Amino acid sequence: MSCRTPAQSKKSVTDLRATVDSGGKLVMVTAYDSPTAHIADAAGVDIILVGDSVGNVCLGFENTIPVTMAMMCHHLEAVMRAHPKAFLMADLPFLTYHLSVEDALKNAGRLIQSGAQAVKLEGGGENRTGVICALVDAGIPVMGHIGLTPQSMHSLGGHKVQGRGEAEATRLLKEAQLLEEAGCFSVLMECIPKELAARVTKTLNIFTIGIGAGKNCSGQVLVFHDILGINRGPFPKFVRKYMDGFNQMLTALSKWSNDVKKGTFPSDQESYSLTKAATKKLAAGSSKAD
Repeated sequence: MSCRTPAQSKKSVTDLRATVDSGGKLVMVTAYDSPTAHIADAAGVDIILVGDSVGNVCLGFENTIPVTMAMMCHHLEAVMRAHPKAFLMADLPFLTYHLSVEDALKNAGRLIQSGAQAVKLEGGGENRTGVICALVDAGIPVMGHIGLTPQSMHSLGGHKVQGRGEAEATRLLKEAQLLEEAGCFSVLMECIPKELAARVTKTLNIFTIGIGAGKNCSGQVLVFHDILGINRGPFPKFVRKYMDGFNQMLTALSKWSNDVKKGTFPSDQESYSLTKAATKKLAAGSSKAD
């Protein structure tokens, strides 16, 4: 009889590294609740990210900036209840790691205590290395995030491709190297030219995850709702929809609504019945009342 616990069967950073070293590609999905985590895990993804994109994907915000630690913990705990075997990671939201190392440690610690195995934070360069070093020193694995960093959308001028010019490309390559030196176990690259992403992946000793960064990264990530076409869009260029979830669900819900209005739902097969004895007693009681 095995003495392994469910927690021991979860994928680890070592498992992810081994996949890349053996020539495999990592599959990472951003999911936000127990049902989506169940589906993602059943599909065999390697990493589930509880992203701060929950703000614009699920909560109706225009961007990720309003997302709070309380929101992140709420959705992380929902994903945890699915008991996924995939490696579980969560985003540090806006202004939770910017003001001080102490803030970063406290907030990252909350995510780890809520079930995350690692945290992801945006930005590279020397302004992040101190925070990352402190988190890693505290035993918290960190994934860096460069290129299009949605928490900085106002300073970036919106959701735009980054690193197309020589100076910007050089800066992003340097940021990736600094993230590795600070102790990140991986770097996510968003919306950067495929050639630059390939160069970063080849240069670093840690693995990379791409989203809108071409096929030469160590793995790829997309949002669950984008893959299944659940949201109405518009969808970024880098999204490939594998089903038209919005219209399929709309069709199903409309059929149910029409069945209710026509009186064909629920049918006898979808209803419960009294026992014969209870039916007789109820009928007898009605007769006496009459």
